Amino acid sequence: MTGEAVDHWYVLLLFVSVASLTAVKSASVETRQDDLLATVPLTDGHNDWPDKMFDLARYQLDQLDLYSWSETQTDINRLRQGQVGAQFWAVYTSCSTQYSDAVRACLDQVDVIHRFVAKYPEAFRLVTTADGIVSAFNASLVGSLIGIEGGHCIDSSLATLRMFYDLGVRYLTLTHNCDTPWAENNKRDDTNSSFIGLTDFGKDVVREMNRLGMLVDLSHVSKATMVAALQTSQAPVIFSHSSAYELCPKSRNVQNDVLNMTKANGGIVMANFYPPFVSCSDFATMSDVADHIDYIKNYIGVDYVGIGGDFNGIEITPVGLEDSSKYPDLIGYLRTDRGWSDADLRKLAGENFLRVFRAVEQVSRDLAATMTPLETRLTGQELGNTTCRSITD
Repeated sequence: MTGEAVDHWYVLLLFVSVASLTAVKSASVETRQDDLLATVPLTDGHNDWPDKMFDLARYQLDQLDLYSWSETQTDINRLRQGQVGAQFWAVYTSCSTQYSDAVRACLDQVDVIHRFVAKYPEAFRLVTTADGIVSAFNASLVGSLIGIEGGHCIDSSLATLRMFYDLGVRYLTLTHNCDTPWAENNKRDDTNSSFIGLTDFGKDVVREMNRLGMLVDLSHVSKATMVAALQTSQAPVIFSHSSAYELCPKSRNVQNDVLNMTKANGGIVMANFYPPFVSCSDFATMSDVADHIDYIKNYIGVDYVGIGGDFNGIEITPVGLEDSSKYPDLIGYLRTDRGWSDADLRKLAGENFLRVFRAVEQVSRDLAATMTPLETRLTGQELGNTTCRSITD
């Protein structure tokens, strides 16, 4: 064999060896990643899939194949690829329904969640407790929780709030992008017009949620509302899909002083994927999302951060986080590129939320001995609009 031939063989063997080592390393990372998400239910705080069922099919489930639904950012196949252990399905109706048919519209979405969970029992299980999440996860099912995105859905009625709880709702976002008669929304911060945050009735909404064991969600509310709710709540709060204001100064994100209050409260900020709230532009990457997760972790501690992607409620997504199949990629990226330990990744993925949910349940049990259902009512002028009401006193 000539010297030139030997050189060629040497180069070829070196190339094969490097390629093999790279493949082994890649497989090792992927295996660790999958193993980690097999030990903890990855819990996402917000997915608007039910609203897509209305927009695209008017809730006609027989027209849909939920295993493969390419028109949305979620389906059963992608949930399984993404190793999703538990998902809060958002109940959303436009602010335009306030003072008219918001309650009915929200009931329609609660109903469709119950129906798709029942139609696909091999994929989903409706859960209402922290232990229920773990039980569904152990059965290889997506624990399906219900969260209402917007206080206008309860039509200023504590009785309606209680009925939603009985139907399985486990969080209420106090506002969407509109005020209710008792809470101010985040858009007020854009015009410096947020003053009271919560009225006395709004504080009673929070107290009644504490009594019930319903999570208080502060995504979408004004900063004054965040502060008032944190000062009122006896239980940990959540931000189901919000990010760090310091990295992207949008009113939907959480400012540093509120992050500190959230830590003191024992709550959790579940990082959003929507590019305008991540990079303050229409373009973002997985790295940008990781920046927010890292920021919250480094600023208030790893025990107070989670994931709230907002899939199906966002029309654009970060590169690398395009749909519900991508969570393992995020976990792997945080480990390999950001130096996260497996113990901390388990907290981010689900342990932090389970801690918060269990604490909320404990507060409810503690209050059961001393607190009865609140009977506060808004009347007349307090309601703001009585056009569709027959009783205003």
